[in-house]
Amino acid sequence: MSRVFSPAFSPGPPRMRPVCRVAALVLIGVAALVPLPRTLSAESLAFREAVAASSAADREIAAFYRKHGYQGIWTGADDRRRLQAFLAALEAAPLHGLPADRFSPDRVKALLRAARSESGKGAAEVATSRLFVAYVNALHGGIVDPRSLGKQYGRTPPRYAPGAILEAFLQSTPRAFLAAQLPRTAEYAALLKERRRLEGVIRRGGFGPKVQARKLEPGDEGPAVIALRNRLIRMGYLPATATRRYDRRIEKAVRRFQLDHGLTADGVAGRSTIALVNRPAEARLKQVLVNLERRRWLNRPLGRRHILVNIPDFRFTVFEDGEARFTSKVVVGQPREDLQTAEFSDEMTHMVINPSWYVPPSIIEKEYLPMIAANPEKFASQGLEVTSSRGPIGIDAIRDALSQGKVPNISMRQPPGPRNALGQVKFLFPNRFNIYMHDTPARSLFSREVRAYSHGCVRVNRPLEFAYFLLEGQAADPVRYFRSIRETGKETEVYLKRPVPVHIVYHTVFLGTDGRIHYRRDIYRRDARVWQELEKKGVTLAPLRG
Repeated sequence: MSRVFSPAFSPGPPRMRPVCRVAALVLIGVAALVPLPRTLSAESLAFREAVAASSAADREIAAFYRKHGYQGIWTGADDRRRLQAFLAALEAAPLHGLPADRFSPDRVKALLRAARSESGKGAAEVATSRLFVAYVNALHGGIVDPRSLGKQYGRTPPRYAPGAILEAFLQSTPRAFLAAQLPRTAEYAALLKERRRLEGVIRRGGFGPKVQARKLEPGDEGPAVIALRNRLIRMGYLPATATRRYDRRIEKAVRRFQLDHGLTADGVAGRSTIALVNRPAEARLKQVLVNLERRRWLNRPLGRRHILVNIPDFRFTVFEDGEARFTSKVVVGQPREDLQTAEFSDEMTHMVINPSWYVPPSIIEKEYLPMIAANPEKFASQGLEVTSSRGPIGIDAIRDALSQGKVPNISMRQPPGPRNALGQVKFLFPNRFNIYMHDTPARSLFSREVRAYSHGCVRVNRPLEFAYFLLEGQAADPVRYFRSIRETGKETEVYLKRPVPVHIVYHTVFLGTDGRIHYRRDIYRRDARVWQELEKKGVTLAPLRG
């Protein structure tokens, strides 16, 4: 407190002092810095004293009010436009999946209504600013810090300093300022539209009775087909029809549903399709609210040209000026927690043609050492070079150490070649997770519906085409340039003249390049974890007003 008071003031022995006296001393202490009116009415002084005292605990908010002479921005007759814009924004908080009780317009109204004295108004002024700062940061960057969810979250949500928020708001058109805090993307708008649609479905009773069958296919009839028909109608995949038979219309609707949910689009309602058809509207609404929060975590410029890897979609896309320019299937990390692909953003700086694979210590310990002990012939077939601090080491020496209960300190390298685990090229964006994108000789995995088989890195189905695409603009003939290096067989780094931002995300509901909303399965159960945290913050599935 001594830094706030005038240097001439000596607080003396510790004792309780009235709040108003503290506030007055604060005002006196800054009088030389802040131009205050020469004469203040008792009411005005009481208000400013209360503002000073109430804001003192928050350095940035206190600095904002000190700069503006402890005048209000909410409680005066001239402040009505700001207040009305804030109240209108709070009305929409539940739509965005923010806690309605915490960000309630009624709460602000009650706060201001209860402030009958000038001192009370000053305290209400600061309380409103604190809520406003919290709301803007929630709107702009979400209410859950992803880094608190586990070690696989490397994303830092965007946050503004309180003073910067208040100053920018003061200098802006109120409604325009608040609107600008939301992710201004077609995808966020589409998720809000889907949120409203699901709200309407729930209000009308949901999607109807579940489909009681393991498999349905064209030609089938009966109650299960009727239930499938009705749910597809209510979901918007099938026009109203009274058919009781699994006809071409239902088959077409099932195919569309399968495409929208990342399933094999064969028109047959198998176990996976029926399980997703049977998901209630409330579960889908939770999923949408979780993904609205994720978009707020990513509410910053992604780059004019950027790479978006969507883990549960098993696909990445290169966007340039908002248009999809390149896409490919991918294989991502296994569901086991220590093998999952992490969520983070970084920058792709270079590729390595004819890469070596330097085996991570975790794979050496958990996979290759047990293989050496149990099946040395299988290990020998992997083509790995094994070294210790003294140089190359043989399998027999490693087995001897293991038999004595010792874990040898070794490293393993797979040299470039057709059997290399990284294939012909890898793409690097240095990060603390040691995750990168790469080719793979295991091509059969790309034909599978669920492609979660790696140790965390992202295997690319079209690696050569991706390399050619990245080299456009820095090589006259990207294909010939790439092949000329590949044919040397030597490990070669090629740096990109224009590094490309990479965003690895976990979006289980998203706007597809076809303009439709797509849903994906929660392969790592991260939706459940995020929803749990949102609930702790006060988010509910309570119906929207009106």
